[in-house]
Amino acid sequence: MKNYYQNIRQAFVLVLFLAVSGGMLFAQGTLSGKVTDTKGEGLIGASILIKSTSSGTVTDFDGNYTVSVPAGDQMIVISYTGYATQEMTLSVRNGQSYTENIILNADNLQLDEVVVTGSFTGRTQKASPMSITLIGTEQLQRLSSNSQADILRTVPGITAEGGGGEVASNVFVRGLPSGGQYQFTPLQVDGLPVLSTFGLNSSAHDVYFRNDIGIRNLEFTRGGSSTLFGAGSVAGIINYSSITGTATPKNTVQLEWAEGGRAKVDVLSSGPLAENLFYAVSGFYRYDEGPLETGLPTRGHQVRANIKKLFNEGNSSFTVFAQSINDNVQFYLPYPLANDSGQRERPIGNDGETVFTTLTDQATDFSFDTPNGRFNSPIENGVSTSGGYLMAELKHSFDNDVRLSVKAKSAKYDHNFNLFLDGDGVRNVPESASVYLNNRDLPDNGTFTYVDDGTTLGANDLLFENRILDRARPMEETVGEIQLSKTSGDHTFSVGTFLSDTRAEDNNWILNFLGDFSNSPRVVNLTYDDNGEMVNYSTGGFISGRQTSNNVLRSTKVAFFAGDQYQGERFSFDVGLRWEKAFGDISKETGVGSNTFNKGKVSASDVAVAVAGLYKVNPALNVYANASRGYFFPELRGVGFSSPGQTLSYETESIIQGELGMKYGKDKFAATAALFLVNLNDRRNIDFVNDPNNPGSVIEQVRVQSTRTFGLETSLNYAVSEAFSLYGNLTLQSHEFTKVEGNDEQVGNKLRRQPNVMGLVGGMYDNGTIDASASANFLGKKFANDANTVELDGYNIVRLDGGYTLDLGKKQSLRLGLSVFNLLDSAGVTEGSPRQADAQAGGVSAFFVGRPILPRRIFIRAAFNF
Repeated sequence: MKNYYQNIRQAFVLVLFLAVSGGMLFAQGTLSGKVTDTKGEGLIGASILIKSTSSGTVTDFDGNYTVSVPAGDQMIVISYTGYATQEMTLSVRNGQSYTENIILNADNLQLDEVVVTGSFTGRTQKASPMSITLIGTEQLQRLSSNSQADILRTVPGITAEGGGGEVASNVFVRGLPSGGQYQFTPLQVDGLPVLSTFGLNSSAHDVYFRNDIGIRNLEFTRGGSSTLFGAGSVAGIINYSSITGTATPKNTVQLEWAEGGRAKVDVLSSGPLAENLFYAVSGFYRYDEGPLETGLPTRGHQVRANIKKLFNEGNSSFTVFAQSINDNVQFYLPYPLANDSGQRERPIGNDGETVFTTLTDQATDFSFDTPNGRFNSPIENGVSTSGGYLMAELKHSFDNDVRLSVKAKSAKYDHNFNLFLDGDGVRNVPESASVYLNNRDLPDNGTFTYVDDGTTLGANDLLFENRILDRARPMEETVGEIQLSKTSGDHTFSVGTFLSDTRAEDNNWILNFLGDFSNSPRVVNLTYDDNGEMVNYSTGGFISGRQTSNNVLRSTKVAFFAGDQYQGERFSFDVGLRWEKAFGDISKETGVGSNTFNKGKVSASDVAVAVAGLYKVNPALNVYANASRGYFFPELRGVGFSSPGQTLSYETESIIQGELGMKYGKDKFAATAALFLVNLNDRRNIDFVNDPNNPGSVIEQVRVQSTRTFGLETSLNYAVSEAFSLYGNLTLQSHEFTKVEGNDEQVGNKLRRQPNVMGLVGGMYDNGTIDASASANFLGKKFANDANTVELDGYNIVRLDGGYTLDLGKKQSLRLGLSVFNLLDSAGVTEGSPRQADAQAGGVSAFFVGRPILPRRIFIRAAFNF
């Protein structure tokens, strides 16, 4: 293994040396000028790029710039976030100086903004032969109410479920089966993944990172070409880019209040530290008693910072990024809903009030003995994460049109995923006192009393036995990427390598407790007379506890990639190739506290290839096509053992994707449309389901599946005026299982939790003083499980946001804003009970276990900018 890595490093160093050593100096001239908006205000940090070389600079405090330009006919590209990109041709003579002042127009259509994700070099959305969505700073700040899902559900082709609370969003990308959790869509920050390997545990990647007002934009590139970049992805890349400092100081303090006891403070400060040295710091502190009342408040903070040094006349930079997080939030799983003729609505509890959650502060402080010592449940902390990362990025332009990009990151987190489950694992629904005793073969003389005051439950009161699952999941990771690019004429050639090493533990404890059926239920004591001896079945509400499993998994990956981006006058063409090898170390305890383990090593490698082409029909219309053959490494947590030390097979899962589309943008109107195909073969799908042989416990169920999806995706944007625009998107897809190992009867079924129809319509108005936006996100019907026995109705989520900005002078302002999430208080159900899997049925029983979307919530914000 050691020699293997040494050979890789030596080969890469050789490639780097050969590419750089061929450099030579070129004759050049000097271009200078000023970049302004239509009002004459200088734009700070606008990008000036020499297209043939990809060298360039950025504008200073007043919008001024100076850049060296090679002699000859050169294409100069001027771009700035939120403004339409401009291009101009300049004939340069050696030693001559030129002046060009540029006026940029606001880009309401967003097709002309430069994006960097899913590409070897930056280019506009319109010039990219793939589907890309870009969301800017202001929109991000106003979209985020509860979780990442609030932002991602606005992206075409994504179903994002945020019913779980502030973190652990379930994200489904068009045509792909999953349980959510970013399985096919790695979450990136500043170009490197939050976590480069999925499947060491089931925690969604957003548990390690929170949005704050220090985010510059979000880019989501979907489709098979994303396999080539970063950690590799078969469905797409979600990349958040941070605000970095410029010559102009910028400070924002945002105060937020929301019903349900929420208070949050966000801060952002950025600016210069010295000549060519800039900083940016952002973060938040939050206290929240909602969005659902549980008696378990959440609190925490995150701080992120970066320092950037420019050199080489502004053509090169070195940036250090850091994050520190110590935050906890509650996580809401499915719970029993009233089931009236298929109408699944929030039920009424014993106290006559609506039941929104079965989380309760009365179930805290439980403890029990395990073979490894006394365990005290940390359930009150919910999903808690502490730790952070340190990341460095070097970008350097050599004189011979060679550019080097190096990124490295080290992360370490102490992460606990503590959650209330959706029942006892056997019955999972509320029961009357007599039914509860009968179902457990207990004497009918049982007495149920509330723990908090000793009173007896009413004759008609219902009981609900639930479980608490506490998961300790510490994680640490080291990851790096090196990319070398050279522009030669219309071609940009790139080679690079990606390396990662990730270690994660997955230790689990589970306990059962008894409560009544009400919102934030009260825990219940059950005692009964067993032949003259009083027996405490639940003491303080606690019934039983056990340790379920302890796993340690490690994943090491190494990848090499190469590509060529050709940019002609009318044609552009991309081709890319990636080879990757993954190594896995697996350690699973065979019995709790046994000190015996199944240990094994696995490895697999595969090759991905992607091609794409675009043709400029006219200045307004581009048509494009792309196709790819990618791969997905199976989740290590699902690898079993045939005998001690002998792992089951570990082979990559192949995926074939294709897309044929068009992008149109002219004047006030922009539109995109694409036909897409997704074909996934022999995917090893993993679910957490109730263990039929060990009631109350949860096991990992592994199934091999293949799927096929065809679809259409469209988006529209119309700028009615400079201040007012209308927008929308629509995705139609037809999907099915083509193989289900061990369940042939499911072949032809629809993919679970993937609707056939999803879309968004909205409008936005902003004249600089008054701003307002409204949107409605629709998700059609979908099935909750692979067996298609539970169909969930479609639903709408309507959002409103508005604000008034007061000019405080000297470029200072105050925005007062009001935002409403789920305006119509829709109670749509996002999922059934994953732990019941194929065993769950829609049925006609009084209760159905499901998770509704979060209820309506009103936010008030005040943001000071100075």
